[in-house]
Amino acid sequence: MRHQTPARRAARGALRGAAGRALLCALCAAATAEAAAAGHPGRPHNVAELLRSWSFEPVVVVPLLLTGWLYLSGVRRLWAESAAGRGVRRWEAWSYAAGWLTLVVALVSPMHPLSRVLFSVHMGQLELLMLVAAPLLVLGRPLVPYLWALPIGWRRAAGELGRAPWWQRGWRFLTHPFVATVIHAAALWIWHVPAFFDAVISNEWIHAFQHVCFLGTAMLFWWALIHGRRGVLVYGAAVFYLFMTSAHSGLLGAVLTFARTAVYPAYQDSTAPWGLTALEDQQLAGLLMWVPAGLVYIVAGLALFAGWLRESDRRLERRERRAAFEPKAESPELEAGS
Repeated sequence: MRHQTPARRAARGALRGAAGRALLCALCAAATAEAAAAGHPGRPHNVAELLRSWSFEPVVVVPLLLTGWLYLSGVRRLWAESAAGRGVRRWEAWSYAAGWLTLVVALVSPMHPLSRVLFSVHMGQLELLMLVAAPLLVLGRPLVPYLWALPIGWRRAAGELGRAPWWQRGWRFLTHPFVATVIHAAALWIWHVPAFFDAVISNEWIHAFQHVCFLGTAMLFWWALIHGRRGVLVYGAAVFYLFMTSAHSGLLGAVLTFARTAVYPAYQDSTAPWGLTALEDQQLAGLLMWVPAGLVYIVAGLALFAGWLRESDRRLERRERRAAFEPKAESPELEAGS
């Protein structure tokens, strides 16, 4: 174990103390903002109200601040112990930062209050969570910095838990591409049942739980495709599961687009100030799920297909190099004539 000087221990103690004070201040600020927001309408009716409608619910702000601090603290500690770019590469850290900022836009900016008014904005919010934030956060490999941000005792306990056979079996099961795809698809379709979706608009805790389900299952899905087992066959399977996800989410988008009536009562009376009928708002939401989301899946599928081709080329090159260094057996004719 690396010897820690008194100065190093004091510095780390100060860092933890500063982090604790920062988190306490963040909690107080979030609670104050929530109390201030309680006096204003939760559903903006015009652009002026919208610009003042930033959302600072503690149930959202506190996890955002905590995960951002954990990642930053872990990366700084990891790079201080080794070198910048080791363990977590620079582009991975920037990917996580972009994903974290996407969460802020989706959950804290005026987009969040407007999602209670327009179904199309709510759909755009969910697409940001599933198709932008989730893959960027997964590319950032957050578990490594999170562990490095923890005290050494907690880090060892987490490492022992990660090596437990029951945990590894469960993780391998959940991150199998087929299982992750089914779980993500189930979350998508179940939460779009009208009764469940209307409950989201009337209850902020259910709204937060919906976001956790969408973001969590999307991260599981993207992790299974990006960081799962590698190989030629696995790349091909990932492309297939992306195609299947694009197909069933596009089907849901088409159903919403071509429905003859608005299927979500919660939005019946809130769209008029924004120049849309409830049906037009629903059709716009369906198009967002159908077309732009489908394009994201297509681009991701093409990227994985390119990785599939590169993996095939690497395997072929390795076989050719092994064949070039293996001793060649003499032909039977030469052996007979010798």
